[in-house]
Amino acid sequence: MEVGYLFQIGDKIVYSVHGAGIIKGIEEKEISGDKQQYYIIKMIIGNMQVMIPKGKIVSSCIRPVTDINALKHIIHIFQHGKSDRVLTWKQRYKVNTDKIKTGKIQDCAEVVRDLMRIKKEKALNSSEKKMLDNAHDFLISELGLIKGITDNQIKSFYEGSSR
Repeated sequence: MEVGYLFQIGDKIVYSVHGAGIIKGIEEKEISGDKQQYYIIKMIIGNMQVMIPKGKIVSSCIRPVTDINALKHIIHIFQHGKSDRVLTWKQRYKVNTDKIKTGKIQDCAEVVRDLMRIKKEKALNSSEKKMLDNAHDFLISELGLIKGITDNQIKSFYEGSSR
């Protein structure tokens, strides 16, 4: 992933395994005798604050929040995309873990879609239940920050979820 600009205070971002957040500050900190600038990010999930060195922002898989135009494609994937039904749960868990680690909203939507479809047919094991909950939280945390999204669009991601 290439970031064509440096993030600014107030930017809404997604940090791959932590979900969506807002950059609250850029501060110089001295850690182990090394001074550098850090992005201070307030994460939506878990009310957590994360500090990431400016020089590590690209390798940290941080990206801007998706825009409303991309969301329409993601809603289509979520509602109409095909699920791979031939994988064992261990294979599926590995594939889904890799998708979540990308930090891409479409990959996260696919994980939620696929696990929700399986959940409608049979009970998920505890690992997949936790994965579904986490992926769903990541997805909803980003959706809540997208400019121009409607409540109905967000609710479409809750359909079929018994949270």
